[in-house]
Amino acid sequence: MNLPENAGRPLKPGEKYQPILRGDKDYPEVTPYSVSVGVLMAVIFSAAAAYLGLKVGQVFEAAIPIAIIAVSLSSILGRKNALGENVMIQSIGASSGVIVAGAIFTLPALYILQAKYPEMTVTFTQIFFSSLLGGCLGILFLIPFRKYFVQEKHGEYPFPEATATTQVLISNEVQSDEVPSTKEEKASSAAKPLIWAAAIGGLYDFVVSTFGLWTEQLSTRMVQWGETVAMKTKLVFSINTSAAVLGLGFIIGLKYAAIICAGSLFVWWVLLPVLGAMPGMAETDPQVLFTDYGRNIGIGAIAMAGLIGIVRSWGVIKSAVGLAKKELAPKGQNDKLQGTKLLRTERDLSMKLLVVAIAVALICTLVFFFVGVLHNFWQALVAFLVVTIIAFLFTTVAANAIAIVGSNPVSGMTLMTLIVASVVFVAVGMKGASGMVGAMVIGGVVCTALSMAGGFITDLKIGYWIGSTPRKQETWKFLGTLVSAATVGGVMIILNKTYGFVGENALVAPQANAMAAVIEPLMSGQGAPWMLYLAGAVLALILSQLSVPVLPFALGMFIPLPLNTPLLVGGLISWFVGEKHQQKGTLIASGFIAGGALMGVVSAIVKFCGADCYLTQWAGSGSAALVGIAAYVALIAYFIIAAKKK
Repeated sequence: MNLPENAGRPLKPGEKYQPILRGDKDYPEVTPYSVSVGVLMAVIFSAAAAYLGLKVGQVFEAAIPIAIIAVSLSSILGRKNALGENVMIQSIGASSGVIVAGAIFTLPALYILQAKYPEMTVTFTQIFFSSLLGGCLGILFLIPFRKYFVQEKHGEYPFPEATATTQVLISNEVQSDEVPSTKEEKASSAAKPLIWAAAIGGLYDFVVSTFGLWTEQLSTRMVQWGETVAMKTKLVFSINTSAAVLGLGFIIGLKYAAIICAGSLFVWWVLLPVLGAMPGMAETDPQVLFTDYGRNIGIGAIAMAGLIGIVRSWGVIKSAVGLAKKELAPKGQNDKLQGTKLLRTERDLSMKLLVVAIAVALICTLVFFFVGVLHNFWQALVAFLVVTIIAFLFTTVAANAIAIVGSNPVSGMTLMTLIVASVVFVAVGMKGASGMVGAMVIGGVVCTALSMAGGFITDLKIGYWIGSTPRKQETWKFLGTLVSAATVGGVMIILNKTYGFVGENALVAPQANAMAAVIEPLMSGQGAPWMLYLAGAVLALILSQLSVPVLPFALGMFIPLPLNTPLLVGGLISWFVGEKHQQKGTLIASGFIAGGALMGVVSAIVKFCGADCYLTQWAGSGSAALVGIAAYVALIAYFIIAAKKK
């Protein structure tokens, strides 16, 4: 089954969009089955996304793999009229990716800073309520803008992720004259590539992370000539061989993978060699140059990308607010009194209920800041105002970004929030360790709110195309947020105790490290590398004038090289298999991501329980590197062959 012909284009005067599930009929949506499976997906993918995001700095969107699982399950179980249920499963479960992104981009910075400031305390309560309240605010701030982005701008925004997820959800909807066995065969055929890829990718990453049977990160510095070149010219090449990161590169696609990698290569192959040639820098290790200079320039570029996003979206904010005001106007109330009945597909949570819910959420946020974080009412009030204003302004930026390119610039917006918040907090007397805790928790609330706003607009667009009830999606999204916030809090504590975020073999957590790097000098009175931030901001403005997507390039500058190069490999595989095999390739990539990330969590739990089987000496040897090259080539070969196989 395909979407209606006018699903992806602007409507002609007088033309209306008719979704697959008609608005004048009722269909199964919220059922014990859909809610329980959705909650299960939220738990599983929260754990997987948290591990992968802290490892490589990229959180995969859970919507597509959850949609694939939902469709396969409904077919295997023989559920009839399951399309509405599958949308609900996807909507509840997809809370995982967005809550995880908000949490891991900021809150691990608390652990990073705690290594330097032991007096800092980090609790599950802080992580949980920061994620929960941020997620709820993101949902509530976005709902008034639903009609603007989803309905009023129909056909003007491409919604790439929503398009892909919708195609998965309707892929199993077949003509009514097909016999049941044919339907089951089609479902089984669609599920096989995903299951096999998840098994292979999961086993591959589990063997590496648990036993170290081959080297996970390959580098030119592993051989003598490479080390010599690195120290003399500062030129280094390295690549992470994880199956999950390879799959992520395929999903991102060649265009954005190339832009991200270009940002990384600009720093490592242009900027660092230039810095290394300057007086006094000849003996400095390339990694130190990256940490002290390259990464800070990337931070400035990311922050400027967020500011550019606000400026470009100001018209969107004004238009969306105007539409929301109409919903509260007396005219709308009179229509109800006159008996006007909205179609099921047009029913949102009422504006009166929404206003009350926003007020309650904001009051809870203020109480949390005062009781659980700052313990000073006036400082808590200042923090509350910063969160409210910035989260509201950036909500439409996040939704607009997802609608256009499918990528949410939440890192840049949060970095800008932290810089602004830190300057304000220092002005009102918040300094030192307590100020850092306050700033990071506040950053976590803002980051999660913006991440949720961007992710939720995808769910609502999917529901609009298929014909779900917006009110039900909006209501049950809160359950997915609650479950995901609890899961990510527990997983983050386990990962911190198992790997940590500081030191050798620690999880990279690149965005959180950036947040910590910004906060520490501001809150400890050391100042900040403003000239490096300014250089990055100027570079971002130049890239913007050249029509280069600023955020992907800036993220590439900031995220370590070995985590960007495999994205390019995955993007090249996507290009090589071609449009004809994209759907199957997406299934395999999703399997790699889900399997690799989940088994990464299992490996962390194994180590957390004290069973350390890692062969440290072997994993660092030249033989293990050769095995790693062979294993990675074999993984790539499997990916290509399986994707192109009929």
